[in-house]
Amino acid sequence: MTSLEHAVPNRKMPVLKVDALQKAIFNNPNFSYVATDLLGVIQIFNVGAESMLGYRAVDVINKITPDSLADPDELIARATALSLELGTSIAPGLDALIYKASRGIEDIVELTYIRPDGTRFPAIVSVTALRDEHEELIGYLFIGTDNTARKQVEIALAQKHIELESARETADKANLAKSEFLSNMSHELRTPLNAVLGFAQLMETATPLPSPAQKVSIEQILKGGWYLLRLINEILDLALIESGKLMIVRESVDLSEILLDCQVMIIPLAEESAITIHFPKDTSPFYIDADKTRIKQVMINLLSNAIKYNRPGGKVTVSCAITQERLLRVIVADTGLGLAPELLEQLFQPFNRLGHEAGSTEGTGIGLVVTKQLVELMGGVIGVHSEVGVGSSFWFELPIAAAVVSDDSDTASSVHSLRDSVDAARRTLLYVEDNAANLSLVEQLIERRSDLKLLIATDGLSGLRVAREQLPDLILMDINLPIMSGLEAMRILKASPETAHIPIMALSANAIPHDVELGLKAGFFRYLTKPIRINEFMAALDVALDFIDEGAAS
Repeated sequence: MTSLEHAVPNRKMPVLKVDALQKAIFNNPNFSYVATDLLGVIQIFNVGAESMLGYRAVDVINKITPDSLADPDELIARATALSLELGTSIAPGLDALIYKASRGIEDIVELTYIRPDGTRFPAIVSVTALRDEHEELIGYLFIGTDNTARKQVEIALAQKHIELESARETADKANLAKSEFLSNMSHELRTPLNAVLGFAQLMETATPLPSPAQKVSIEQILKGGWYLLRLINEILDLALIESGKLMIVRESVDLSEILLDCQVMIIPLAEESAITIHFPKDTSPFYIDADKTRIKQVMINLLSNAIKYNRPGGKVTVSCAITQERLLRVIVADTGLGLAPELLEQLFQPFNRLGHEAGSTEGTGIGLVVTKQLVELMGGVIGVHSEVGVGSSFWFELPIAAAVVSDDSDTASSVHSLRDSVDAARRTLLYVEDNAANLSLVEQLIERRSDLKLLIATDGLSGLRVAREQLPDLILMDINLPIMSGLEAMRILKASPETAHIPIMALSANAIPHDVELGLKAGFFRYLTKPIRINEFMAALDVALDFIDEGAAS
């Protein structure tokens, strides 16, 4: 039994004459069949051709060639393209249609036909050579189908593509404008805050120390200033997350170190609110896959809320556990008033403070929104369990990471011993800054150091001149400078053999993570942001001086 017999067992096939099949095919109204003689004159013009092209067979047979029915401009363009492709001259008209077929190559052509009434329609036409039993060429066969529906789809898709490209360009421009706006806003808000917080810190640590009354006033300035900075950061973070511009750098992070840092930072707030706070007693390293800066931000946000919304004399407990899915879960539990189920559903909505708007507790209702989105950007999940009258437990889970072997302590000790052994001669620091308040602040900070002498330039160009003339040991550079930006000035100094060795630290109010990343990639030794935190600022200077001493000793 043949495979065909197996496919249709015991089925009685109707007997069709070949002539009937040929006639059915030839008279199919959906396909035009046009056959010509060797000279290209039409000899056969079927029902489908009459229907599609609008001509009667009697009007075209033995009278015209198929190219007479097509758009002449397209035939000229086709002849030109074929001439370039084949390196020979092809005449427009019939030759442009039958050239390949006459050489035994089946050709498929896209044509626009023109009907007698002037209407036009696109078609796909297959052109093949017709040969007799002796393989002698006797004519050509043109099989055509109406391509209107396909062309309409292509046009619609092309239009949609244009619309999508336009929408993408508009979105890209909007995102760029938003990024520039956020960067400018960050700079404009941080610049005056740098003066407020910087000089308040100077007053707080001045000699002689401020009086008790002055100390209380300074503490209020600092408290309000740092709170305002935190609000600015939260708003900018939320905007960056929503625009997809927030940079997340995931690495293996020791959470135990993060918790120790957070403990130091949060205890003063807990003591001020008479809240007892408990951290895990086991301080052995355990690693998670996260962004070190952002995980610290998550912890501080959760701890701050646990303290702010606790009851007087309440308790906050931080604990950690490994889940069955091999994730590390961190829990921050408080003994506050707790939240009803209907409030939990609104918990992570921006600017929703769940009824605390009229209370005395500070907040905007965006801290938890940012916290949730940061956790999710790091590949984790966050949740909460709360019971009215008992308290709330916020938790997040992040993937466990492999431990990282580090020899930072050995490096630090060797650097410090090296610095102790070199000459502690007074180093020169060039500060390039155009804001008078910022200049005065840094000037007063450097006055507290016996190991540094300060030089000043107030624009990028004069900064270049002073650097080349004085060859300072260290340069502190603002970014937004008159005449020439700090980035451009830094690149010029790094490109010059005379100044390439000088460490250049950025000190800028451009504090969006993207700005910081660009600055570090461009070549800044460190990137400090305003407002200045005096301890961090002094520590950064020490790191730079250690680097200089290490280079001098090598």
